[in-house]
Amino acid sequence: MINCIAIDDEPLALEVLKKYISKVPELNLLQVFSDAIEAINYLKKNTVELLFLDIQMPDINGFDLYRNLAVKPMVIFTTAHKEYAVEGFEVKAIDYLLKPFNFIRFEHAVAKAIHWAKINDKEPAPIQYLYVHADYKMVKIAFADIIYLEAFDDYVKINTVTQSYLTLLSMKKILEKLPEKQFIRIHRSYIVALKNISFLQYRKIGLSNNIALPIGDTYRTTLSLLKIKNETEGK
Repeated sequence: MINCIAIDDEPLALEVLKKYISKVPELNLLQVFSDAIEAINYLKKNTVELLFLDIQMPDINGFDLYRNLAVKPMVIFTTAHKEYAVEGFEVKAIDYLLKPFNFIRFEHAVAKAIHWAKINDKEPAPIQYLYVHADYKMVKIAFADIIYLEAFDDYVKINTVTQSYLTLLSMKKILEKLPEKQFIRIHRSYIVALKNISFLQYRKIGLSNNIALPIGDTYRTTLSLLKIKNETEGK
């Protein structure tokens, strides 16, 4: 069964989606949202496999909403504007439903999602989150949100795009929890997300949010190799 939500600022459109979804046994509707911001907050805390997503909404464009999700579920865009079709497929949407659509057209789109889900079930999904104890509770942090990590004695400070978390872990232990292809240790006190690196110098590394961090002697060779690799690949 595929867990899904529907996001549309038009109540009538949501009622149509609820009705159609209820007719498909393979779909499990978790929630419907007329407020895109509420939907974003829900997606940060819950696992959703399929979105039915309107494009033109008051607070945020549906494409922008989807592009900014740390974890991107399958998406079927719904809209009354056919000019968005090309952009819908550019973000690898499962399908693009032009309003008003009937149940047969809806069922055809859902069949694509079911097929895609079956294909992807053959391989385990990569872990996208880090779980740590911080502020007297277990905190879930998306790898995509982490900018860099900093050692503070027996603690590690995890700096994300929204806030920082202090957790009782060694740098070695927390590095073991991070995906090797997304993070690199540059100093005994610093680990950075590769996607946030804006420049490399002999003794300094710059991050995309204007933060400069020192490069430790022990890690300079690794970073030099990274620089050569990026230049070769044209990054």
